[in-house]
Parts: sequence; C-alpha cells; structure tokens
Amino acid sequence: MTISRHLRLALAAFTLALASPALAQQSALSADRPGVVELFTSQGCSSCPPADANLAEFAQRTDIIALAYHVDYWDYLGWRDTLASPENTRRQQDYAAALGQRSVYTPQAVINGMAHRNGADKTAIEGLLAETTQQTTRADLSIRKGADSIIIEATRSGGHNEKVKASLLLVFFDARTVVKIPRGENAGKNVAYWNAVTGIQTAGMWHGEDMRLEIPMSEVRRKGTGGCAALLQSLGKDGAPGAIIGAAVLKHPGM
Repeated sequence: MTISRHLRLALAAFTLALASPALAQQSALSADRPGVVELFTSQGCSSCPPADANLAEFAQRTDIIALAYHVDYWDYLGWRDTLASPENTRRQQDYAAALGQRSVYTPQAVINGMAHRNGADKTAIEGLLAETTQQTTRADLSIRKGADSIIIEATRSGGHNEKVKASLLLVFFDARTVVKIPRGENAGKNVAYWNAVTGIQTAGMWHGEDMRLEIPMSEVRRKGTGGCAALLQSLGKDGAPGAIIGAAVLKHPGM
C-alpha cells in the first residue's frame, strides 16, 4: 500500500507535535542547571505513596534535584512519621504563605520555589520544571568534594545583571530508606523513601558576587547519609522563600 505524500507529511507533523513537549522538557533541564522538586509528604497520608514513587524516579535523574520533606501534622492519625520534623513543616508553611495558599496539604510538590502541584501529578510537575527552570536560573552554582570538606561556589549566569538577594541553603538528606508502616492510613505497606530531608542550614546570603564556601565533610556525614543539596533561593517580603535561582547537589560525598 502506498501512502500519499500529504498523508506522510501529516503523520510527520503529528509525530513532531507529540514529541515537542518532551523535547522541550529535556532542553530546559540539564545536570549543570537542574530543576528542583521539593515534595512535602507523610507516611501517615494515604494519598502520598504515588507521589513518593514519582520522587523516587526524579531522584535518579541527573537533571533534577529531588528532595522529600516529611511533615509531622498527620502524626495524630495513628502513625508517627519516622522521617518527619517540625523544621520540614515550617518550610512548607513558609511556602504556603509565599504562594498565597490558605492551608498546607500532602502530597505537595513545589517546583523551583515558584509553583506547586499535587505530587502525584507527574505530568504537571514535569511541565512546570520545563516552564520555570530557564526562567529562574540566574546563578551558576557548583558543589564538589574537597580533601576533607565540600566546596560550594557561586557566580552570576551570563546575561543576568539585575540586583540579587538570595539565601544559600544547604539541605541534607538520607539515602533510600524503606519503612514498614504498621498503623495509620498506610498500615501494612512497605514504602521506599528517597532523599528524605534530615536538616536545613542557612549558610549565608548571596548578592551576585562570586562566592566560595567550605563545609567540613564531618558535618555532612553527620547530617545526611545521602548527601547535600545547595540551593540559592531568592527572598521576598519578610524573608519569604522565592524562586530558586541556582541549585547543585553532591550525593554520597565520601561516606
């Protein structure tokens, strides 16, 4: 059977249209300028396992920094989240105020500090990553292992000369952890959690100048077995978290 030239062109155009969103997402993200997904989750939330599975996939990509903040406000439902902390809950509350939300929820994914979606909606998250990563990146940020420390360096990205006021955050996280949940909404499940945040540290302010910072390796080992992410996050009114303008991660730094 012979396919006419017009039909071949139509099929080619249709195929290109289907491929375009995926290609756009790939071109927007890279290991040098990764997107950031912060998932607020809980072992006591029955809606969270699909979002946890999405984060597991993101965590294994080199063009995405995926962080899981376990919150403690569902602990009253019959199971106390073994990875939760009040600090993680406060970060979500700060985002809620900055993004104009009236309340917090799980599973919530915050993308590049700019927008949020249900953490179970992988397609929407990937779309926002493609849309916002190029918009927000204004700094070239790197993190690497030294002799007995980790070294973080920041410089302006080319073409960005506007005033910058950002906080340099160090986010420590654990490696993959499997938790058996005997009670609560997820009773009877064994759930794998990736990159569960164990600590958040403000390392300083960045105003666009070249910056170099060293953190003792012993501190990183103590605070997170999985590694450390460095986030340059712009600050809004009263220090509210804004867009993440630079990000880098060092996984398993000489543990």
